[in-house]
Amino acid sequence: MGQRRAALGTVSGPSTKPTLVVLAAGRARRYGGVKPLAPVGPRGEAVIDLVASDALAAGFGSIVLVLGPATGPAIRYHVEHTWPAHVDVRFALQQVPLGTVHAVLSASEHVGDTPYGVGNADDVYGRSPCSLLAAHLMALDPTNALVGFRLADAVVGTAPVTRGICQVGPDGQLRRVDERRQVTAQPDGRFAAADGREPSELSPDARVSMNLWGFTPAFHKTLQAAMAAASDASEDAEVLLPEVVAESLDTSPFTVLPAAGRCIGVTHPDDLALVQGELARQVGQGVRPAALWAPGENV
Repeated sequence: MGQRRAALGTVSGPSTKPTLVVLAAGRARRYGGVKPLAPVGPRGEAVIDLVASDALAAGFGSIVLVLGPATGPAIRYHVEHTWPAHVDVRFALQQVPLGTVHAVLSASEHVGDTPYGVGNADDVYGRSPCSLLAAHLMALDPTNALVGFRLADAVVGTAPVTRGICQVGPDGQLRRVDERRQVTAQPDGRFAAADGREPSELSPDARVSMNLWGFTPAFHKTLQAAMAAASDASEDAEVLLPEVVAESLDTSPFTVLPAAGRCIGVTHPDDLALVQGELARQVGQGVRPAALWAPGENV
């Protein structure tokens, strides 16, 4: 889909600040609308506005939005007409929804041969977790990484959700991600998974994946190989990032970066009011700035 300005071309070499690839091509079947444009901010800002603003404030240098043909034009129009001109944003098209691996690879020309981050367009991760990831990627010899949130900080409301529970070794390395379904918060602060598996009770302190990743150039090649090997990939047989990561852990270590603070996502239509209230509380408590982008550069 090209880029917003002619000056924003293909990455040709290493950059001091990493790029964040934001996956915004999802079909949002449960939500029933364009989730990245859901007005969650105190001033009606869209989810994707907060995601990008937080990432840039945290140390990322540019944003790549992976868009789909159905909702992409609306998202691109919103970005081009509301984001400040100084924001380095590029657009990539995932023409067919073959999964999150395919979505990331759609941004290949924009990430070059440097480490980069990947996140969802419907999860507000916050500046602190994004800072953890950006700093990790800017280290001298970074590893692949996954930002791990506390389960209690990654659930909004009482509607059932799916969460990937991380098993982390004593060395801080990811051992596996165990996907648990029908996870709900209990009145006493505990969490229960009604998926028929044990343990049915989950610790609120368990680290979970919210798909905020850091990938090295070597792992980008692993993603390319996985996609090339998936000859039967389709809309009904998607190639997914967590599955490729799990299959690669023996040869591609992942460092789990423990995040503090809430990850606030929009999953169900009823989540919208809850997310708006939570973000307003963060602004009121001084956890989140009232205005997006850099001071004096708001639109």
